[in-house]
Amino acid sequence: MDFTLKIYKQLLTAFQQAGYQFLTFQQFCEGRAGEKFVILRHDVDLKAGNSLVTAKIEYELGIKATYYFRIIPQSNKPHIIREIAKLGHEIGYHYEDLSLFNGDAEKAIAHFKEQLACFRQYYPVKTICMHGSPGSRIDNRTIWKQYDYRDFEIIGEPYIDLNFNEIYYLTDTGRSWNGEKYSVRDKVQSTFDCRFQATQDIIKAIQTGAIPKKIMIAAHPQRWTDNCLEWTWEFLFQRIKNKIKYFYK
Repeated sequence: MDFTLKIYKQLLTAFQQAGYQFLTFQQFCEGRAGEKFVILRHDVDLKAGNSLVTAKIEYELGIKATYYFRIIPQSNKPHIIREIAKLGHEIGYHYEDLSLFNGDAEKAIAHFKEQLACFRQYYPVKTICMHGSPGSRIDNRTIWKQYDYRDFEIIGEPYIDLNFNEIYYLTDTGRSWNGEKYSVRDKVQSTFDCRFQATQDIIKAIQTGAIPKKIMIAAHPQRWTDNCLEWTWEFLFQRIKNKIKYFYK
């Protein structure tokens, strides 16, 4: 079984044993990356409680990660956000303001500013990451064609500030590591030609040195669990969702 917490821990440990440095996205933006690193990012779309579980696993391994929270109730759980911040992880805003306001940039930026202030109650937020909003035709990143997030003391947005021809992008979107065909926006332009289906495939590549030295991982904690009922539900739900997203595109 893939996407269990046991396998997730094995993945992190394999990177550590291979000499990779783990970074938050904020740390990367501040120039703290070495020659061999993993920027570990989590998009907390749903099931915020799962995020605290992965955050504790990372803490036990001495790893710091970035957790991007949405404003919806399933993600925005203040007590969980505080606990994750206490463990030393970075907290960021998983913004979707433009799609929420159906493309009205003026209303969206006002909303963005308000929500950013809310998340800064728990952590001095310095980075943001767009939510793909697969049910909307609007790309939330396009708001930055009219505004500049640096005016809000934000130092980075991964889809804008990373060169994915230099940093290999691994994402579990679609509950797989090769789910580009199901993704509406969680994908990047890259010249890297290595693809993986299962987490164990990634682990083997790490152990044999067949994976790039500079990596960003985008993992969704809702997908990772050792609870059999929760695992089965996520497996079935994601299969249905992938079919819808495939035809929706």
